Amino acid sequence: MGSKTPLFAEHERLGAKIVPFGGWDMPLHYGSQIEEHHAVRRDAGMFDVSHMQPVDVTGTGAKAFLQHLLANDVGKLKTPGKALYSCMLNERGGVVDDLICYYLGPDRYRPVVNAATADKDIAWMQQQCGGFDINIDRRNDLAMIAVQGPNARAKTQPLLPTALRGPAMALKPFFAAESGDWLVGRTGYTGEDGFEIILPADRVVGLWQHLIEAGVAPSGLGARDTLRLEAGMNLYGQDMDDDAGPLESGLGWTIAWEPAERAFVGRGALNAKRDASDLRRLVGLLLTGRGVLRGHQTVLIDGDPSGEITSGGFSPTLERSIALARIKPHIRTDGGAGIGPNIGDRCTVEIRGKSVPARIVKPPFVRNGKAQIDL
Repeated sequence: MGSKTPLFAEHERLGAKIVPFGGWDMPLHYGSQIEEHHAVRRDAGMFDVSHMQPVDVTGTGAKAFLQHLLANDVGKLKTPGKALYSCMLNERGGVVDDLICYYLGPDRYRPVVNAATADKDIAWMQQQCGGFDINIDRRNDLAMIAVQGPNARAKTQPLLPTALRGPAMALKPFFAAESGDWLVGRTGYTGEDGFEIILPADRVVGLWQHLIEAGVAPSGLGARDTLRLEAGMNLYGQDMDDDAGPLESGLGWTIAWEPAERAFVGRGALNAKRDASDLRRLVGLLLTGRGVLRGHQTVLIDGDPSGEITSGGFSPTLERSIALARIKPHIRTDGGAGIGPNIGDRCTVEIRGKSVPARIVKPPFVRNGKAQIDL
């Protein structure tokens, strides 16, 4: 038996299929993963993400500590409520975890880390905090709901505390509004607009039920995974991990190289990899033959095993099979310029002993309900 969120009884009441995930018992779907996926793309769906772990980092040394801990630079956060996405690295430049960090005010930050890695992440934070005047507070008293889709904000706004209703609707992407123990951020993991709402655990059941009454569809881990894959968003443990760093995982944009004197954990290893000629990189794949792309399948270019799929599956929006894959550099043999793989290049994927044709594409595959690639 795994840990249970405050919404577990609601999931059972709604007939969810419960599966273990990162040490938690979580809903995979409530009857139809495909319908839940389409509800988010076309209207509004919601996810119980209370297994995610908010961590409050406070104190006069909070900014300096997080500038040391994270590859992205919290020094860029000037306005309370502003958030950034970052990787937390080990000394080898591998990813300990990826997270969103909210700036709540002078000396107040809130990183939100992944469920399966929360214990490891907090232990790593505590290991790195020597010499900094900070407090690290694991907020187990909070819960979290993600409401996503083109109508998500409009359906959610009337259900928020009065003090947040206007400010929440005025939020720009990657900003949050705070009132008491409520934090509403215009963030998400689906490629759609919406909110991620952190609130007191004893208030989450009421909000969940009111959202259902407002026509927001409960959605499980299955739809969450197909939505994030279509959006080209990485999943920790598959698309990056303790060995695969941001430069190899399509996350180079999350590294703040300036100021050059900021000595964040893992910077030396990243500097050594930055211009390496043999650096692998993450690309998108669109299957043009028959089959389904899955993790760990081998990708071949010109018949040469050149990498493997990290995340793959069927895209309900595109009605095609798509994947993210980590590929090594490859000298092109088709007369094209430079070292591949390049967008548009052809490749094959080994599926059940057969080489099935595919095309290299640039993620995301889908954003805001629309295809971002040529089919």
